[in-house]
Amino acid sequence: MSGTVNIDGAISVKEFCKRNSIGVTSAYAEIADGKLIARKCRGRTLIALDDERAWRANLPKLQRTVGVRAPKNPHQLI
Repeated sequence: MSGTVNIDGAISVKEFCKRNSIGVTSAYAEIADGKLIARKCRGRTLIALDDERAWRANLPKLQRTVGVRAPKNPHQLI
């Protein structure tokens, strides 16, 4: 079932990580912090698609910084 959504609309932690470009350790940290809801089914940890969408919607938005430019060389001190 790897890489697919089951009939209940839930995915594995591994699939969640692939879909959201985060590591497994980060995903479990989000679960431990209560930011991501996960459910257990026998030995598997599953994340409902609705909970995945809610987690993504609650991520902080980047603020646009006006007038500040990143240095061309990231090792260069400003």
